[in-house]
Amino acid sequence: MNPLADLLQQYPVLVADGALATELERRGCDLRDPLWSAKTLIETPELIRQVHSDYFEAGADIAITASYQASIEGFMQRGLGRAESIALLQRSVRLAQEARDAFWQDPAHRIDRPRPLVAASVGPYGAFLADGSEYRGDYRLSEEQLMDFHRPRLAALLDAGPDLLACETIPCFAEARALARLLIEFPAACAWFSFTAKDDVHLCHGEPLAECAAWLNDQPQVVAVGLNCTAPGHILALIQAIRTATDKPVVVYPNSGETYQPESHDWQGVSSSASFAAEAEHWYAGGARIIGGCCRTTPEHIRAIAAWARGLPRTDFAAH
Repeated sequence: MNPLADLLQQYPVLVADGALATELERRGCDLRDPLWSAKTLIETPELIRQVHSDYFEAGADIAITASYQASIEGFMQRGLGRAESIALLQRSVRLAQEARDAFWQDPAHRIDRPRPLVAASVGPYGAFLADGSEYRGDYRLSEEQLMDFHRPRLAALLDAGPDLLACETIPCFAEARALARLLIEFPAACAWFSFTAKDDVHLCHGEPLAECAAWLNDQPQVVAVGLNCTAPGHILALIQAIRTATDKPVVVYPNSGETYQPESHDWQGVSSSASFAAEAEHWYAGGARIIGGCCRTTPEHIRAIAAWARGLPRTDFAAH
């Protein structure tokens, strides 16, 4: 039920992959569309598979699927039928599985690393809105309404057989509660929960991260808690906040330090991703056990993190 547990007993840190959507853009995809990276599931799925493959080659132990902005409602708004929309969600899982299985066939790829996992991305309701509200969380929906939105996509993704779910970029406590309550309807499933934060203490919507982590500590199907798409400068303090509230493993995959502008569909600010491997060492020392990258990070950033992680002695992680 918890594929992370055994691996974290064997390896000091697991390396998650890096950005998918911005990496697709870097390779020529035009994602200026309400479906964002999910658009590529329709048009060029083979490119998604290639990005997954490149992250595995770079050293990623976990692939996060191209379903962040994919939803049945979103696909149907494009004129697709319900069955076709479900099939596209499941395609996102299969593409990562195919890339993983092809990678793992080579015995050279099995040296000093685990068989990679596939985490099916469950993006927030705000991603479906495509208006940047995943960085605000001001949905004005009840927990029950959020559960109703997420339920069919969770069912579709889980039917494709991922190793776990990545409930990610969660901006508010209400959505985390809704997703955790929904997991109970799928008793064989497990998920990590990663939030977006606006400072060293608070989620983007304003709730203290420690409060959310404490509540999730009592949810047995939640197998890790952390942050993603948050500026690197906030990560260490946020890890410490999580560790005061839960003994679950901490997952972090920050963005490059730039800020997404939904109106202009571009990124502004200064990237700090060049120092990701050095910062990963600090995050690990602070207690993070799963480390990767989010928007604007690339296979090269993951390669640097993986090279550092592979150098950690197996006996080093007992204190973490």
